[in-house]
Amino acid sequence: MPINDIPLTSGAAKIEIPQVGFGVWQVPDAEVDAAVLSALETGYRHIDTAKLYNNEAGVGRALAATDVPRDDIFVTTKVWPTEFGAQETVASFTGSMERLGLDTLDLLLLHWPFPEQDRYVDAWKALQALRDSGRVRAIGVCNFHVEHLQRLFDETGEWPSINQVELHPYLQQVEVAEFNAAHGIVTESWSPLASGKEVLDDPVIGAIAERVGATPAQVIIAWHLARGFVVLPKSVTPSRIAENFAAAEVSLTEADMAEIAALDRGMRTGPNPDEFNG
Repeated sequence: MPINDIPLTSGAAKIEIPQVGFGVWQVPDAEVDAAVLSALETGYRHIDTAKLYNNEAGVGRALAATDVPRDDIFVTTKVWPTEFGAQETVASFTGSMERLGLDTLDLLLLHWPFPEQDRYVDAWKALQALRDSGRVRAIGVCNFHVEHLQRLFDETGEWPSINQVELHPYLQQVEVAEFNAAHGIVTESWSPLASGKEVLDDPVIGAIAERVGATPAQVIIAWHLARGFVVLPKSVTPSRIAENFAAAEVSLTEADMAEIAALDRGMRTGPNPDEFNG
């Protein structure tokens, strides 16, 4: 299947996000520029970072060094919840832009809701203002459950353009994904391979991989793509970076999709957003 650009609606503007992105979580700043350059050479045109990752400067070095035009690269970063608020969120964004070396950002996300802190609505309003000023093209959230999304809409009248959540065959997030789809919110998968825990060795995945002549990782990424999700595989190894990108060429049957759907077991590799407060 081809790698698609998925439409995002943010305010009055409509933009597109490449369906396969390159995630850089846990990649040290000193190594991230080489990894991003390798990804761009492979064909990735979507880079996902965050202030918390402490590698925005390295991503910025790669963006400055590549021959790929800036307008062809979709860049995402995120605001950490301890910096939620009208002024704090803007300050966080300004710092991220300085480290990235950018004038305009493609997508800015709230990283977690931190429900006990109860500041994500104020932060969302700050994102709306940044988008309306023209410095950010689209805005969204990460790790928001249905009740968090509904509250944003109830209090501001706008759904996020995207909701980036932990999602893989062992944690399929059916309720959130269906709610997202019903409200024009694109679902984006972080930890799409479950951080290498168990799912890559699952015998069902292995059997499908053998049948279609692909690796287990490629089968899982192809499953995300077939469901219409934006997916963020991560690697610092050039051969794996290329292998993950080539997953777009893997075709799965309805029977394959049904077998993978049956693997859901609610297994998280990260925190539960309802309980995670820093």
